[in-house]
Amino acid sequence: MAATTAAAAVPGVVRAERLLRGGCVVMAATAALLLGFSAETKTVLFVRKTAVAKDVQALWVLTVAAAAAAGYHFAQLVRCMYCSSSGAMAVAWTSFLLDKGCAYVVFASTAAALQACMVGLIGVEALQWSKLCNIYTRFCEQAAAGMLCSFLAAVGMAVLSAFSARRLFRLYSPAGHRRSCPRAAVLATSPH
Repeated sequence: MAATTAAAAVPGVVRAERLLRGGCVVMAATAALLLGFSAETKTVLFVRKTAVAKDVQALWVLTVAAAAAAGYHFAQLVRCMYCSSSGAMAVAWTSFLLDKGCAYVVFASTAAALQACMVGLIGVEALQWSKLCNIYTRFCEQAAAGMLCSFLAAVGMAVLSAFSARRLFRLYSPAGHRRSCPRAAVLATSPH
C-alpha cells in the first residue's frame, strides 16, 4: 500500500514540476516580450522622443534576464518531458544551482526595475526629476505588466528551486526516497 502511494506521488510531483516550468516559461517570455517591444513616441516641447526599455538600464537588464530564464526553463521543461529522471548527482546539483540562480537573478532584476520605474511614476522632487508616466502612459503600463509577469515567474522559479532541492537531497538519503517526516507515518497509522 505504501509503495503504491509513493509511486503515485512521484508522477504527481513530475506533473506539477512540468506545469510550473511551463508557467515560468510563459511568464518569463511574456515579461521579456512586453518589456523588449514596448515603445512609445511623444513630442514634448517640439522634441520627438521615443521611450524604450533601453532608456532605463534596469528594465533592459530585466528584459535580458527574463529572456534567458525563459530559455533555461524551456530547456528544463524539455528535459522533464523527454528524459528519464535519472539520479545522476551532477545533473541534480547543476539543476539545483541553476534553478536557484534563475530565481535570484529574475527576482533581483525585477526589484531593481521596479525601483527604477518608481522614479518615472512619481518623480523625485528633491532632484527635480519630473514624472514621466503621465507623458508615456502606454509604455509605463506595458512596463508594469512586464514586471508583474516577471515577478510571478520569479515566484514560480523559487518554488521550482524547492523541487530541485527535494530531488537533489533525496539522492543523499539511504533509501533514495525516504519519507520526509517519519513521525507523520507513525501518526497516520496509530489509532487515536
